[in-house]
Amino acid sequence: MLDLLSSIPYSPQGKRWLYGLIGLGSAAFGGILIAKLGMTGVVFSALIPIGLIVVGAIFRNPKLGLLTYIQLSYLVNALARFLPFSLPYGLIIDGVLGLTLLSLVVNAKSLKWERIQHPTFYLVLMWFVYNVLEIANPESPYRAAWFYHARQFSIHWIMVCCIILVLDITRKDIVNLLKTWMIWSIFAALWAFKQQYISLTNAEIEWLNAGGAKTHILFGHLRSFSFYTDASQFGAEMAGLTLVCLIFMFEEKTWKAKIPYLILAFFYFWGFAVSGTRSALFIMLAGYPFYLFIKRDFNKILLGMCVAIPMMIILLFTNIGNTNYQIYRIRTALRPMEDPSFLLRLENQQKLSNYLRHLPFGAGIGSAGDTGARFSPHHFASQTPPDSWFVQVWIETGVVGLYVYIGMLLGIIAVGVHRIWNLQDPWLIKIMCALLAEFVGVVVMGYSNPVMGQFPTSSFIFITSILFTSSERWDPAFGLMSKKGKR
Repeated sequence: MLDLLSSIPYSPQGKRWLYGLIGLGSAAFGGILIAKLGMTGVVFSALIPIGLIVVGAIFRNPKLGLLTYIQLSYLVNALARFLPFSLPYGLIIDGVLGLTLLSLVVNAKSLKWERIQHPTFYLVLMWFVYNVLEIANPESPYRAAWFYHARQFSIHWIMVCCIILVLDITRKDIVNLLKTWMIWSIFAALWAFKQQYISLTNAEIEWLNAGGAKTHILFGHLRSFSFYTDASQFGAEMAGLTLVCLIFMFEEKTWKAKIPYLILAFFYFWGFAVSGTRSALFIMLAGYPFYLFIKRDFNKILLGMCVAIPMMIILLFTNIGNTNYQIYRIRTALRPMEDPSFLLRLENQQKLSNYLRHLPFGAGIGSAGDTGARFSPHHFASQTPPDSWFVQVWIETGVVGLYVYIGMLLGIIAVGVHRIWNLQDPWLIKIMCALLAEFVGVVVMGYSNPVMGQFPTSSFIFITSILFTSSERWDPAFGLMSKKGKR
């Protein structure tokens, strides 16, 4: 904005008057906001200049839009819980992604739009188009609710897909992404330990008293949720980082390089343990074997079996460690038929099966979960808790939509495996194996929890799915082979 003003052909005195008028106008507008909205107006008055600076920066450099999106994905949950007023956080994130796409158009000449012709783009586009067609679903009890769930279903994914493919992402950007993920997760784990072993804040106590205690205080034990939406979301993030750090540790050659990742893996694993999220265990149980499958390394498979089999035997066939509540919760995840909550989920799914038998396209996007309870509380779809991301997709888009969605996920995984098997760079193979294995683990966990539709897990799922399926971009050997093939 300042560059634009500086280019106006006014005299120095005229520019001073112009800047003065802008300052007076901004002050007057801020005064009106404060008078009308009180403390909320003060916050808005402070945020508006920051917002304008961010908008200008995103237009100059679209990468900043992607970086802002990642940071907001972590902040929205904390801000929603701790600020004394509410803001349209979802719309803010929509705006950031929209501005980033607009910035891509503005800077089109310096970007490689031909990369949009990628298998992953067409897979995500297929799911997005199906979501758009769902607007016309005659069974939808409230059509305007479509927007609320379609964003996490497909809109954000197709936007992130375009951004990642078109932007000139570098290896340094990938490293910074991983650092951001790990640093935020360290803060999240420390905050969870504070909740578990020291105390909760007043805002957190109020959240528990408002209904959160029903699922977050079990048998007198707190399930730590950190600054995430809930303990399930926090546990999923911790389990995912545990898996990533373990893979990095196995990929390193020296113990000097292995030890930091081993420490981080233990740190994140304990964060997962205090969350009491049993289903997050399957991120590791599914992701680690898939990593071994990608590597096709007999020694690593043997080592993995030597570590995993004794642990599984201890958890399945003994009661060792049951005096520790966190270990007891993890063990119950492997004995689902003894768990009343799991049996209740099966009962709910049977009810939904009877209801959806004649609705191949579902009850409409936005008809289930919290959005359904808000806009159509008396509809059957909103009265039965989905308790699962895939069940929610099934309720809202029908069996046809569920097949399209699962087909997209399997397609993304297949493209990722094919790309990784053709990589030559060891560093790149290590990074992409970890990202793909974590993606598979989260997808498996999606059967029991809706974490794939919640920040920040959803944001990283969208980003990493594009990274590992287009990983050949960063492999110099792949580029050389492509040139030889053209000759």
